[in-house]
Amino acid sequence: MHSLISKEKIQKKSEEFGFDIIKITEPEIHKKDHRYIKDFLNNNFHGDMDWLEKNLERRLFPKKIWPDVKSIIVLGVNYAPDHDPMHNLKLKDVGNISVYARGDDYHDVIKKNLKKFGRWIVSQTNSEIKVFIDTAPIMEKPLAQKAGLGWQGKHTNLVSRDYGSWLFLASIFTNLDLEIDTEENDHCGNCNNCIEVCPTNAFVEPYKLDARKCISYLTIEHKGIIPIHLRSKIGNRIYGCDDCLSVCPWNKFAKESKEIKFKQRNKNELYDLKKLSLLDDYSFRKMFSKSPIKRIGRDRFLRNVLIAIGNAKLKDAKDQINKNIFDESPIVRGAAIWALNQIIDGEELKKIREISLSKEKNKDVIKEWIN
Repeated sequence: MHSLISKEKIQKKSEEFGFDIIKITEPEIHKKDHRYIKDFLNNNFHGDMDWLEKNLERRLFPKKIWPDVKSIIVLGVNYAPDHDPMHNLKLKDVGNISVYARGDDYHDVIKKNLKKFGRWIVSQTNSEIKVFIDTAPIMEKPLAQKAGLGWQGKHTNLVSRDYGSWLFLASIFTNLDLEIDTEENDHCGNCNNCIEVCPTNAFVEPYKLDARKCISYLTIEHKGIIPIHLRSKIGNRIYGCDDCLSVCPWNKFAKESKEIKFKQRNKNELYDLKKLSLLDDYSFRKMFSKSPIKRIGRDRFLRNVLIAIGNAKLKDAKDQINKNIFDESPIVRGAAIWALNQIIDGEELKKIREISLSKEKNKDVIKEWIN
């Protein structure tokens, strides 16, 4: 279907629905991106993210998602913070949460506007559309680069000349035959800031990430016990990591996000590690009801919190940790044992160990005491 509306009009209208940048591309993924994801999967760099293996053909060929698609409208929403995203890393008893998760869940915020914008396109053109924001096997970053929103930097995330590292991505598939935009070039140059800052050395080489070492993966996607050799490198990061994004020089052009819902909630209330370690399931759900943090569940979140407490060596958190040693969740118990080992020793630790082992049945938790 040929468009009865100009690309410029579509782009102009998108601003009314909260989108900061919008570009258009054809429904094809470059062969180099085919090779990248296949290499990523073949090396098991995806870890627990089994969903990346599923529907691989549909991920590589957008027309297999919807055969009638002729153009893909790729949209970006700026979520640049109004503060130094690495500031909390300096605070010993406070947990650091990734910028994108400090406000309301971006899926919920953007999806409403995306659907409204999509309805407007249909009303103007009598076309068909499908809208997506992390809801289908779509390679958003390669499509965004192809459309000209930015380029995939050496940290594998999208970088924009206008918005730095801080863009949420969404897409609209349409059967309209729209004029496409020019692909963006790589502007990383000789800079390796993102590679060098990574606490866990998760980058095998520039543009190649081993997600199994990435702190964002470990604290969000990884469902089990975090490997011992990586725990001390996590520091106080309890949900995600922005280090490689934060140090990108292109962020100097980023402007603070206009979307109030992306701002940090309870701005004056920092994430006190001791308080967070006492969250039960109800209080966790209540605290993070509108946040993307809720999706990992209370147990994984407490696992992260306890590792942060151990790294900070918060001796005054001993009572909170002791309670978690007898938690119902084995990943919480295991993290609590590790944290306790970082802050106490001698007879005091020996007594707690004896009581714990007398009740413990889980092999992985028992290994925590042995290690």
